[in-house]
This record gives sequence, structure tokens and C-alpha cells, in this order.
Amino acid sequence: MSDNSLKIGFIGAGNMAGALMDGLISDGRDPSSLAAADTDTAKLDALGARGIYTSTDNADIVARSSAVILAVKPQVMMAVLTPLREVLATHDCLLVSIAAGISMDSLQAWTHAQQAIVRCMPNTPALVQAGASALFANSACTGEQKSVAESLLGAVGTVCWLDQEADMDAVTALSGSGPAYFFLLMEAMQDAAIAQGLDADTARQLCLQTALGAARLALQSDVDVAELRRRVTSPGGTTEAALRQFESEDFNAMVARALAKAADRSRELAAPDKKKA
Repeated sequence: MSDNSLKIGFIGAGNMAGALMDGLISDGRDPSSLAAADTDTAKLDALGARGIYTSTDNADIVARSSAVILAVKPQVMMAVLTPLREVLATHDCLLVSIAAGISMDSLQAWTHAQQAIVRCMPNTPALVQAGASALFANSACTGEQKSVAESLLGAVGTVCWLDQEADMDAVTALSGSGPAYFFLLMEAMQDAAIAQGLDADTARQLCLQTALGAARLALQSDVDVAELRRRVTSPGGTTEAALRQFESEDFNAMVARALAKAADRSRELAAPDKKKA
């Protein structure tokens, strides 16, 4: 059960913020303990109808919150944070940034030297409370504040902590961009099944359930995915034939190159002398 005495604010009320609010409420949090600011008054009206406090004033949300999730686009983060310096300097508040590519150094520069900040890289399955989030805290964060950040992101999925911020680029390549890789594989599998004669609806249904079942089996198993792969691969069978084809086309190396490209791009976007794109 959530601690409803802890006031949680959101700056930005888009899809990811909405997913976090849904997760927190499902976890037992009273909507009245949540607050959100956005420029879209229609979004605020919808949140207000659920009992969530709303405002178009970001400073108002910060002043009434113990923790604030920064859920705005990376390119507007500086414009959002710099006007909040004064209220942040006089109000002990944890900031949790879910904006990709915005470094801790930048977040610190746009607030103040002692600001407690957690950087987070969630992914889109958080929209259905099945996310995977990696967190990194600066030295100003207390153990209690880290626990708060973990509980916030834990409401929409799995949470892990990073020892160094530089690992965020690998996280971006793996879990941040990762859902798209699985969607691509599922799309290719469905197309191949249709080419083999299955109708589109059957191909889709079987493919999606197979993906779900494989993930659940891996999560619940006491062995790693390599062993699970070996167990389902009978010598001389159909699975072995397919896997040998993947191997002949250098599947593992292709995946490694793809993740390296994603991580490199994450570093480029985070570089202070690069234009955010």
C-alpha cells in the first residue's frame, strides 16, 4: 500500500506520466496525493475529474510535492527547469527525470548544486504496467529518496539501479529501444507465417501469444535463456533447423551491432555540444 502522505507531482501529463499515475493509483495511492502540471488543459481536466490536483503552474506543483517526476520532452527540459531554481532552492524536493538523453550534469546545472535528482530510463511497456526501468541517483539523494524513486517506477514494472551514469547508454540500447526490436521480430515472424499459408489473424494471434509465453517462461524459470533455448531445441528437429539458419546469417553479431548503434546514438544525443534531435 502506498504512503499517501507523500505528495507526488508530475510536470508533463503525457502518456508516460499517465501510465505512472495509473500504476500508482492501482498500487493503492489516493489520487488526491498526486498533482500534475501541463500546458494542455484538456489533459488536466481529465486528471482533475479523477481527483488529481492540477495546475498550469509548474512552480505550484513543485511547492506542494515531496517528489516531482519530470515527464517533458528533452528539448524543453532546460526551459522547464531554469524558472524553478528559486522554488527548488527553498523546497526539499526529489526530482525524477524520465527524459532520454539529458545528463545529470545538465539537470544539476539547470537547478542547483544540492538538488536531489534521479535519472530514469523507462520503456513503453510501462504503459501497461510491464515496464523495465533503470535508475541512477546523484550524490545529493538520500536513501529514503532513492526508495521513493524506486517505488514510483516500480508501480509500472521492474526497476534496477545503475552504479554509473555512463551505463544509461547501454540501458537505452537494451530496454529503452528494446521493445521495437521485439516488435520487428514479431512482424517478420508474422509475415513469414503468412507466406507459409497462415491467414493474418491466426499468424498474429499465435505470434503474440508465443512471445508472451516465452517472456513469462524466462521470467519464471530458474535457468537462463540460453538453457531454455537448448531445452526447446531437439537434435535434428525443426527448431534446430531454424536456429542454424539464424546462425548462418550471423544473428548474434547483427544484434550486437544494432545495440552498439543505439548506444552510440544515445551518447551523441546526450553530448552537451550536440544538438538534441
